[in-house]
Amino acid sequence: MSQDSVEGLGIIQSPLPGKVTKLEVRVGDTVKEGQSLVVLESMKMEHLIKSSLAGKVESIRIREGDFVKASDILIKITGL
Repeated sequence: MSQDSVEGLGIIQSPLPGKVTKLEVRVGDTVKEGQSLVVLESMKMEHLIKSSLAGKVESIRIREGDFVKASDILIKITGL
């Protein structure tokens, strides 16, 4: 997972290709650093994508069942 800061905005990207099996947050949710955001299935394993900063979920670019590529933007978080 990577996170880029752009004017206080955290961009959570997919670290690898896979299928989104579960979204654990909604737009408007407040999250803590290290909190699980997305469950991604890849190579028959589940990978937890965690928040790299505390903040508020600004937007979610994916839905359960979507297939993503490495580096695809999943979620944007506004830092507190």
